[in-house]
Amino acid sequence: MTSQAMSPSDDGGLETISAILPAGTTIHAWIKASHGGAPGRLTAHVDGGPAGAVETSNPHEFEFRLLTLASGGEAAFSYDPVTTDVSVLYAFRQPGVLEEGVRLLHVKPSNAAPEVAGGYHFRPPFGWMNDPNGFGRFGGRAHLFYQHYPHSLRWNNMHWGHAVSDDYLHWTHLPIFLPPSDELAARADGRGGAFSGSAIALDGAGIRIFFTEHMKDREPEEQVQCTATSRDLVTVEPASLILPARPAGLGLTTDFRDPYVFMGPDGKWKMLLGTRDREGGVILLYETDDPTAATGWTFLGMLHRENRFGMTAAECPCLVPLHGPASDPSTRWALIFGLLTSRDPATGRRNMTLASVGRFDGRSFSVEFEQELDFGTDAYAFQAFLDGSGPVGIAWLANWTDVSKDFDMATAMTLPRRLALRGGALITPPITGVESLRQRRLNADGLLVGGTVDLANGAVEILLTLHEAGNAFRLAFEHPEAAVAVELNDDGLSILFSVTNTKASPRYIAACARPSNIRIFLDVGSIEVFADDGRWTGTKRLPGFKGISSMRLSAPEGNVRAAEIWQLGL
Repeated sequence: MTSQAMSPSDDGGLETISAILPAGTTIHAWIKASHGGAPGRLTAHVDGGPAGAVETSNPHEFEFRLLTLASGGEAAFSYDPVTTDVSVLYAFRQPGVLEEGVRLLHVKPSNAAPEVAGGYHFRPPFGWMNDPNGFGRFGGRAHLFYQHYPHSLRWNNMHWGHAVSDDYLHWTHLPIFLPPSDELAARADGRGGAFSGSAIALDGAGIRIFFTEHMKDREPEEQVQCTATSRDLVTVEPASLILPARPAGLGLTTDFRDPYVFMGPDGKWKMLLGTRDREGGVILLYETDDPTAATGWTFLGMLHRENRFGMTAAECPCLVPLHGPASDPSTRWALIFGLLTSRDPATGRRNMTLASVGRFDGRSFSVEFEQELDFGTDAYAFQAFLDGSGPVGIAWLANWTDVSKDFDMATAMTLPRRLALRGGALITPPITGVESLRQRRLNADGLLVGGTVDLANGAVEILLTLHEAGNAFRLAFEHPEAAVAVELNDDGLSILFSVTNTKASPRYIAACARPSNIRIFLDVGSIEVFADDGRWTGTKRLPGFKGISSMRLSAPEGNVRAAEIWQLGL
């Protein structure tokens, strides 16, 4: 991506965005009419000759408009800022977009992505992001769709953003995939949009996506389930309604969302949906005999219920086999879902994510054990799929308790993680390829003798090997806006976090954990802790757009046997 050249024009005070573009370039423009009565208009010229124009009369919300440049050369896109507001303008070549991505020509300061030097976590190129959607491997590449509002750094009417990767780490940004319906696109009041969902591969080529369309105060249903297809993995065809109503007679609230579609052990497509009733969160199960999963969805019943911690709805459920083929009755499955509005009274942590491990026969799920997915709680809306020999998942690196109507908040995705069974527990280590982020080894000798170690831009990986499992230590970090540390003691493994002049912070702790090895990933805006290869995993979002600058280790002599520090980068 490259930024645009932008300058006032001599022609009546027009603003002009300029770039050299090849013939056949596709332009996506998001424009709205400024408050003046006149329609908004963006005009394109190539080498001084007219190349098209787009308009909108909507003064409330940015609307999508498309241009195709028949000829190549010096392209100039002009608009009158008195009558027209341009949020986002990007260009791409349709035949090569999956390899080349989009070229960002213009973005407003209010929705521009923050500058994060050396950051290696996935972030959108502009605007707001939350839940991962449609995470899967299609056409030989990993695709990540995500909840997206392009026009500010705060939540509003939901779109689906889109990116593609060969390794889950280096991502190519693609055109916005799924906008809200026309009715919702006419307003900028956060009434809903294309909420979370999933994707499956179509026979031959392309994908089928599933998503919740939400419209606040719509009767009789605020939330309904839709499907759409994409043959080229870039453009989506018109959506169709597949589940227009909640199951009757179960006392469910209007929460009815986040369709997760997967192949069951009986060779039929299954769908999970999150909802709630008077007792707490509920996960519903549907299936279809249609091999394309387009029609014929039938409600099978409640798959799972959870009512602890004062939660309301079960959100973003997913279900994946952990080992062996899905058709083998001995294969264990992991059912993972968010506990919306939950609060642990012992620690004060909110919006936790639960992983239940057991057996799934295509119609019922029998729980064998449960554990919390992430003791830091900032790995929310986790979505996983079976990629080759095992499942891979990713989550939104944030928590709804962080979201404010008063200030902007740029967010990221977690490092992608593997899921497996080991020693009677679910482990979630980072994907193996994360070692490719290592650029050079930093000197860790000072760390072991209690010295302060400089971390430059703060994009580092830290590995601690303890002399014995559970040996105590405290690793304190210097951060410009928060007090941050990782500590292991008799109580367990903790991420210590607090911000001055705020209410007391929750205790982010894996109680009674006694690991031997600690792996910590630091980046601007985040800390991720993986103990004993992900037996205990903790993720915490950090405020601001500056990284941790230094750290210091405190531990009884001999407790920490070895330490490594790696500078990371893409």
